[in-house]
Amino acid sequence: MANQTENGKAFEYATLSSLQARLGNSQPVIVQHTPSLETARQFYRAANEALRADMNAAANAAIRVLLRMEPQLENFSGNTPLYLSIQEDAAGMRGDVRDVLTIRMQNQWEIGISCKHNHTAVKHSRLSASIDFGNLWFGIPCSQNYFEEINPLFDQLRLMKENDQLWRLVANKEERFYIPLLRAFINELRRLDTANPEIIPNRLLCYLLGVNDFYKIITNNRLRLTQVQAYNMHGTLNRNAGNIRPQIRLPQLPLPNRFFNIDFRPGSQNTIHIVCNEGWTISMRIHNASSRVEPSLKFDVTLVGVPQGLYSHTEAWR
Repeated sequence: MANQTENGKAFEYATLSSLQARLGNSQPVIVQHTPSLETARQFYRAANEALRADMNAAANAAIRVLLRMEPQLENFSGNTPLYLSIQEDAAGMRGDVRDVLTIRMQNQWEIGISCKHNHTAVKHSRLSASIDFGNLWFGIPCSQNYFEEINPLFDQLRLMKENDQLWRLVANKEERFYIPLLRAFINELRRLDTANPEIIPNRLLCYLLGVNDFYKIITNNRLRLTQVQAYNMHGTLNRNAGNIRPQIRLPQLPLPNRFFNIDFRPGSQNTIHIVCNEGWTISMRIHNASSRVEPSLKFDVTLVGVPQGLYSHTEAWR
């Protein structure tokens, strides 16, 4: 059975193919053949026929919504060809969460799409003794106190890895590892915010959502629906095509500059909530990403609160 990563890659290919099929009859469309495209195509072809049909229906629904907001997809005024591509995974490491790109080089127009197959996670990040999350996420190094707090925890995990220990055999892993590590993380996040007022909340959202505006499309195979969200933080989406305006106007989303609260989610031993101004709330759940103990732990990050101005539309499949 394919895993979530493989299905996600396959859905990227379905999305690109839907764009090509919808737009290719009215204008020159060039698909850029790259290793990432070939990988996505292989996973798409490996999926069973029913799953491919669902992915195609989900992608088609998303494209119908995008056409209402992006008139330059269909109205090009000689700005051809339209280039379609799938980004390499390394783009995400550089702060670009977009999977599929549509580009017109003549007028330097592009939009990007983040494809989510049956999940809504924002970004997966790790903590370890060698990862300076402050420097990596914000460009501001963590304190020595932070590393002095976390190093003994990861030293224990390193010894357990050397003994080839399984996580399911680790007693009280929340109390021994998750809770103290999250407390150290919370303390350091607060320290960074105090030392750099009105900077860290903004950079945290930019790290999680990327440096470029984008559309996120999320499939729901059970309900046969596709949700489209517009993350227009920098005002680059939703542009006119000459005199042709979008059917739907998108507001520019404000980014936060204050933390209201950073603490454990009530009743949880592995999840914290980061509440910011401008309507943003971030949930970060720490967990072991492997069955075997490793000297690192992983965050699953989701947005549980977003600004009221975030455009979100759910489109039924046909």
